[in-house]
Amino acid sequence: MPRASRRRGDAARRHADTIRFVLFEARPAGLLFPQLTRASGLSASQTRSGLAALKDQAEEKGWPPLIWTRADGYQLGAERPALQAYERAVLKEKLTELRRFLAGTVGPHARAHPGDKWAKYIVAQLNSIESTLDMIHTHP
Repeated sequence: MPRASRRRGDAARRHADTIRFVLFEARPAGLLFPQLTRASGLSASQTRSGLAALKDQAEEKGWPPLIWTRADGYQLGAERPALQAYERAVLKEKLTELRRFLAGTVGPHARAHPGDKWAKYIVAQLNSIESTLDMIHTHP
């Protein structure tokens, strides 16, 4: 039986609540990871687990969006331009990651085994995802 995700456990949810409270107190400013760790009283591992749980729970609980920037760190409830800039940056990163995966692994697999149904399927699906991400990323 697969092990349950640590970020879905009770401890991770408590850490997420702590982090959410700390970030609400810091608003509109953000906190860099070391600042967030100190302000929350959590260890680095607990802070990472809490951030993951916070991201997992944000939509279902109606919490404000969580973003991260190099300059400001983690922020809750940022303004629309900051949210869009963060979303575009994440999409660009994922698009680059996907393109490298296609070029370095999936493409060579498909060329090495041209009759492989799995290779054909994954190439088609990932090309579709790449096209969608590219369209979203470049949309004004």
